[in-house]
Amino acid sequence: MTVSFDVLLWDVDGTLLDFLAAEDISIRSLFHDFKIGECTDEMISRYSQINASYWKKLEKGEMTRAEILVKRFETFFVEIGAHDVDCQAFDRAYQKRLGETVVFRDDSYQLVSLLKDRIPQYAVSNGTVVAQTGKLTKSGLIKLFDGVFLSEHLGCEKPSALFFDKVFASIPAVDRQRVLIVGDSLSSDILGAKNAGIQSCWYNPFHAANQSNITPDFEIDNLQSIPKLIGIENN
Repeated sequence: MTVSFDVLLWDVDGTLLDFLAAEDISIRSLFHDFKIGECTDEMISRYSQINASYWKKLEKGEMTRAEILVKRFETFFVEIGAHDVDCQAFDRAYQKRLGETVVFRDDSYQLVSLLKDRIPQYAVSNGTVVAQTGKLTKSGLIKLFDGVFLSEHLGCEKPSALFFDKVFASIPAVDRQRVLIVGDSLSSDILGAKNAGIQSCWYNPFHAANQSNITPDFEIDNLQSIPKLIGIENN
């Protein structure tokens, strides 16, 4: 039986937007701007690993946002032997460049547009204000959402229950069991849903194995599955 929901929460990076593609484009262009030299596929892959590890620390409350934003680049540039890079300046430029780089996943703009005025939709993201405001504005998604909630503004991160408490304090009253979050991160979006008492849909386009003890309520590999899941026909 199709489950109906009253509110839809969207993760942004890795869900509506292809973060890895934007990351690749942004890093390569900044290597050129900062005259660092050639940026190889191996470097991009390694940076992605380092970046993900630091964001996990943020989710766990082990480091602050300010710390991880610079530390990830310090670690990366030491590893590749680029010792003269101003990591704070690089990060500032990177946030801006990310905000200018939009790559949609699964025709996500059309999907969010289809659902507009049929179900309230909110963006919930741990991404930085600079990057997220830029990309949501450039993509046009910001005009489709009923609201945007960024952890940097809220002062707490997904997956904390406090993050979601602040979201629900700012939107019309709703039964949390009739709220669905769609996101690609088990440790952020899906665990966050469990902590908040809402339902979750793991967006897993690459069919990654779930090696955690975090279990989503639903799992999809294409965002176009959402209308049927929430009880709204895709037409």
